[in-house]
Amino acid sequence: MMTGETVDFNEVLQETQVMDVIAQLDRELIGLEPVKGRIREIAALLLVDKLRRNLGLAADPPSLHMSFTGNPGTGKTTVALRMAEILHRLGYCRKGHMVAVTRDDLVGQYIGHTAPKTKDVLKRAMGGVLFIDEAYYLFRQENERDYGQETIEILLQVMENQRDDLVVILAGYQDRMHQFFQSNPGFRSRVAHHVEFPDYAPAELLKIGDLMLAQQHYVLSDEAHEAMEQYIDRRVHQPDFANARSIRNALDRARLRQAARLFAQGGRVTREALMTIESEDILASRVFHTSLA
Repeated sequence: MMTGETVDFNEVLQETQVMDVIAQLDRELIGLEPVKGRIREIAALLLVDKLRRNLGLAADPPSLHMSFTGNPGTGKTTVALRMAEILHRLGYCRKGHMVAVTRDDLVGQYIGHTAPKTKDVLKRAMGGVLFIDEAYYLFRQENERDYGQETIEILLQVMENQRDDLVVILAGYQDRMHQFFQSNPGFRSRVAHHVEFPDYAPAELLKIGDLMLAQQHYVLSDEAHEAMEQYIDRRVHQPDFANARSIRNALDRARLRQAARLFAQGGRVTREALMTIESEDILASRVFHTSLA
């Protein structure tokens, strides 16, 4: 082996522009530092593998199937999209697209229906990433004749035999995914990367709200900002809280209230008024008046 050969990390980074995708992920998602750290580690592994191949060093292709666990609204789908881009830019996916599905997209309702449905989804996903949300619903232990088992068997075969042309990301609640892997050891043995998505802290949720509004050319007044802090402090302790998803829903309702308020006022309206969410648009939420979200 020639020990004097070298390769340039910076040259490959510039060629693939993979750091642009990681920077985009930083801009898109507030917080989630453990998740971003894992994505950087996976990107580094793939980059080193690419450099090794450039020097003719033998290496088995790394296993790239993943599990994303966490509560709703923690950015799993967004990270999967960026992961598909990273894999494409580093030469591990031909297309770099992502196909997102749930059980209903894969499992049929009668005999002979499941295999064609599953294979059609796999065909669309080839060359990219297949993202299966709430993957544990594929397996229904209480029903031995459930058609989901057929999907599982097809997936396991493809994950093993065509892993050089498809990356599968399984996503869902952490405890249910753990049970799913225990019940289906074939998946556990094929999934190399387990990434846990933490809930957002209240301060992060407030920043997420500001970012969402800014993207739509809205702002919170100072009083509305304080009201939103109070809203978040209450909402995170109520049922069915879904992190960033709940914040988006709350802001959508605040925009409705703002529109109704401006409509009721009538007359001429300023650009600033059209852009500004006031405290009353937040405080009218049921969160402040009942235990319901």
